[in-house]
Amino acid sequence: MLRLSRLADYGVMVMAHVAADPVGVHNAADAAQATGLPGPTVAKIMAKLAKNGLLASQRGARGGYRLAAAPEETTVAAIITALDGPIALTQCSDHQQPSACDRENLCVSRRGINRINTAIRSALEGVTLAELARPTYDFFGPLPTRAAAPPPNA
Repeated sequence: MLRLSRLADYGVMVMAHVAADPVGVHNAADAAQATGLPGPTVAKIMAKLAKNGLLASQRGARGGYRLAAAPEETTVAAIITALDGPIALTQCSDHQQPSACDRENLCVSRRGINRINTAIRSALEGVTLAELARPTYDFFGPLPTRAAAPPPNA
């Protein structure tokens, strides 16, 4: 099974919360309460996202974090990469780190894995924070409406 790390999953949730009010300043305690995530975890995530340039920190009594770029410019891929590192199914397909695989030169599946990595990365780059911050009914289309019940004895 292919999964995001818990930290990346939570990071996407925190960023979507911040993007819902893109001009506001958000602190970890408020973001934790709004997302239902543990406060220390949210503080760690926000600090790491700021270190990687996705959030900007603001000091002072009304300090916290704000988006470093418009929600339309931040992708899910950028959030995951900031928290987990490069998006790759296997270590040998992560071109930013040397491979520890002693079979890399003989591997026939490498091309296939690289195509899969490219497809996954491309899909994650195609989803922006602006899309995630929209209410669910906006993202998936309007909520269905119920037809009025017919009057009794009609």
